[in-house]
Amino acid sequence: MASADLLRREEEFYSSLFDSAKGDGVRSRSQLIERKIEALEDMATKVSNRRSRKWLNDRLLIELVPRLHVEEIKGLFAPPPWGEELPLSAFCRTSVGEWDAFRSIDMDTEARLMQHMKSSSEKQRTHVDEDELVVLNAWRRIDRQTREAIKRNFLPDLLEIYEERVRTFIEDTSDKDVLVLNVQDPFQRLLLHGVCEFYNVTSTTSSSVRDGKPWKATTIKKRQGTGVPSRITLVSFLRMKKNGSW
Repeated sequence: MASADLLRREEEFYSSLFDSAKGDGVRSRSQLIERKIEALEDMATKVSNRRSRKWLNDRLLIELVPRLHVEEIKGLFAPPPWGEELPLSAFCRTSVGEWDAFRSIDMDTEARLMQHMKSSSEKQRTHVDEDELVVLNAWRRIDRQTREAIKRNFLPDLLEIYEERVRTFIEDTSDKDVLVLNVQDPFQRLLLHGVCEFYNVTSTTSSSVRDGKPWKATTIKKRQGTGVPSRITLVSFLRMKKNGSW
């Protein structure tokens, strides 16, 4: 029968890839593989049983695949969980007592904690929105020509000096109602007027003669609607706009 003949020939030809065949002496691994493949292909052409042909094809594939080393076998099952060991998670590094306290938290306590975190986040976001609205309205108070000049020639150091003087003047609770700054450069004086508009104070420049030369003095006064300066300064606002974060 074909099946018995196949078994006999399998016992004859199917030996370890690292052993030598009987009577053939020592053979190289490649020679043994070639010999077994030829024998299996020869048998595959002589059988008609479907199961026998399938069995021969499986054996042929086994012979075609070389033996794998330990590292190669290990690589077949990488990445984890079969390959390299996973790093310890934050939960594993936490002490048992702390983790148990977190895991066994009461459901009502958990719900109150989550609600508190949600409320805190909403309050913080509302506060940020209010600051953004205040600084946007302050920026719109500056006339278009001055806004373009500030953006075109951005001088943060000079603007910060003007802002510090104006903010200090606004926050001053004494009876001082007037701040006078002597700015002679026309462009710098334009920036000063822009800062005053940003903080909702009036600014008027008057001309006089000092030592035979023209002299400019800018008088700054609080308005009735002048309030507490915004937390976001003009320079900070312009830097955020420049960086695209506004």
